[in-house]
Order: sequence, then structure tokens, then C-alpha cells
Amino acid sequence: MKRLTLLLLQVILLSLLFHQTVMAKYGERFCDQAGYSCVKIKKGDSWQKLFPDKNQRNIVKKLNRMNTRLRAGNSIAVPENLENLSLTDISPFEQRIRPGEGTRLIVEQSELAWGAYDADGKLQNWGPMSGGKEYCKDVKSACTTIPGNFRVYRKGGADCKSKKFPIGKGGAKMPYCMFYKGGYALHGSSKVPGYNASHGCVRLPVDDARWLYNNFVTIGGTSVIIDQGLPGPWTEADEKRRVAEEQRKQKEERKRLKREQRRAEGKSFFSWH
Repeated sequence: MKRLTLLLLQVILLSLLFHQTVMAKYGERFCDQAGYSCVKIKKGDSWQKLFPDKNQRNIVKKLNRMNTRLRAGNSIAVPENLENLSLTDISPFEQRIRPGEGTRLIVEQSELAWGAYDADGKLQNWGPMSGGKEYCKDVKSACTTIPGNFRVYRKGGADCKSKKFPIGKGGAKMPYCMFYKGGYALHGSSKVPGYNASHGCVRLPVDDARWLYNNFVTIGGTSVIIDQGLPGPWTEADEKRRVAEEQRKQKEERKRLKREQRRAEGKSFFSWH
């Protein structure tokens, strides 16, 4: 009888943990906000069925920070004016920030999102991510994603695989991996579920990882900035500084050209005399 009672208690606890995981999905934070509605998934529902339009489907996926298949009983957030929205409209990142040294990949776990900024501080792309879990059963320890400032030091293509996971075997697929600290990497995954679920790496939808790998990230040139707060917007004061700096450079260039012109004229004079 005692064993049966303990077993029932374990089942209840597991059910509660599962329920909490489901309720922790990012998109459900919008359910009580104006301009959004939450759709409860029914048996047989799929992304394609609910959102036949590819662009609208992509917007809803990014809003909910997930690329996994829909499960009956779960809920997803849907903007009320979906047909009039773009990915820019739902971005958690500013469209422009202060210029930096090289390209910057901002990863913010509180938003479950990444943003790619060029050297001029302009947002080039953004998307969902999934970081490390609080506890990983297979390694029997915390496996959270490490915050800090890093640089990409190695990249691997579509066939990139883990040397460590699964434990004792390795071989877990990590397409378009971009390593920034030891074994930690950003990489593509078909399991970006709307909450942190990795062993510490930054999971991205495969299409997003491919875009970053091919079009944005450079070894030694791209900073990976994790959980350092969302960058502030480009302000009027920033614009004034930019204009002043541009004017200063133009003035220096005019002076340089005048000096070269005078030197050229001097050489011409002596060549005739």
C-alpha cells in the first residue's frame, strides 16, 4: 500500500512538473495582453493547417519562440492583426543601436531571442532561441547557458555534431554550429520549444542558424553577447555625434586632398624649371 501511495505521488509530481513546463512556454505571456488572442491546440492541428500563409506562419512561430510541432492541449499566442504585421513589428530588439566593433549577436534568454547587428548598429535579422535547462538529468547537474561576452572562434557546417551528447556516444546533430566558448555553440535544431531545453548551447531554428552561418557570423569578428540586457535604441544624440564625426572625417579628407594637390603642383613647377 505504501509503495502504491509513493508511486501515485511520483506520478502527480511528474504531472505537475510537466504542466509547469507547458505553462512556461514563452507565447502564453501574451494571452492577457491587448492585441493578442491565445489559440488552444486541438488534435490534428498543425502549423500548416492553422496558418496556410507562409509569412503569417513564420510570424506566429517567432512570436511564440518555437519551431516544434503543435500538441493538443497547448496554447499559442496569435496577434489579432496578423495579416498586417511583419517580423519587424514583433521584434524585441531595437532596429538600430550604437555602432560596435564588428558584428554583434545579442542573445537574451529573458526574451528567448537573438538579434544580429552589423558594425553600424543596424538590426539585420532576429529569431527565437532556446538555452540551457536548470537541471539536466543525464549529467546530473545544472546545464544553463553561460552569460557574458564572447567571440565566435570556430564554425562547422550542416554536418556538425556533438562529441559529448548523447552521453557516452556523441553524435547529436548541431547543424551550422558556431562555437564561442569551449564546447558551447549556437547551432540549428528542430527542437526550439518556447522555453530553455538544451544542455547549455544556444539552439536556433535550422534556417536561422544557416542564415547566420552563411551571411553574418565571422570567426574572430562576431561578438556573442549573452544576457547583458537588451541594447538601448539609437537616439537623437547618437545621430548628432554620428553627423559630427562624419563631418570631421570629410574635413580631414579635404585637407589631405589639398596637401596632395599642393605637392603635385610643386613637383610640376620644378619639372618645368
